[in-house]
Amino acid sequence: MEKLKPLQRAEDSLAKLPSVGRKSAERMAYALLDMADEDIEEFASSIKQLKSSIRKCPICGMLTDSDICEICSSKDRDQSLIMVVSFPKDVISLEKSEGYNGLYHVLNGEISLSKGIDVADLNIAALIKRIEEGNIKEIIIATNPTIDGETTALYISKLLEPYKVNVTRLAYGL
Repeated sequence: MEKLKPLQRAEDSLAKLPSVGRKSAERMAYALLDMADEDIEEFASSIKQLKSSIRKCPICGMLTDSDICEICSSKDRDQSLIMVVSFPKDVISLEKSEGYNGLYHVLNGEISLSKGIDVADLNIAALIKRIEEGNIKEIIIATNPTIDGETTALYISKLLEPYKVNVTRLAYGL
């Protein structure tokens, strides 16, 4: 017996999510069938709102539902210090530690030849603009300790050499 087309479409859509395989997508699709109509409407509405109301901060690239993110708009943070991270989830992790009070800059990716991501795909031009326009004294590079993260960190370090800013690398591997 062939699967019903709406069920197959839901499974195909769910399988596009990271870490969701075919079996998990199938279980989720059947779970959606069992949900109350109000819950399904809320679920669909939350997904639509997620995509329509969240955008990247024009200053740092972090996700926000405001014109400028909470971190960039804060006057209580050290405006001379920027930590460069690969993804928005990195900012969230670092903020949970409550040990950093500077600004962030989200690259929204890492240089990866195998994935076809190069320098032009990253939010690097905005970082240079921030350095040129602001009173930035230090850039902390906190990309992931992977080949792609290290490649990105090295590229940014070399790119920032002409600027009067200290460039440091976040330590890892204790």
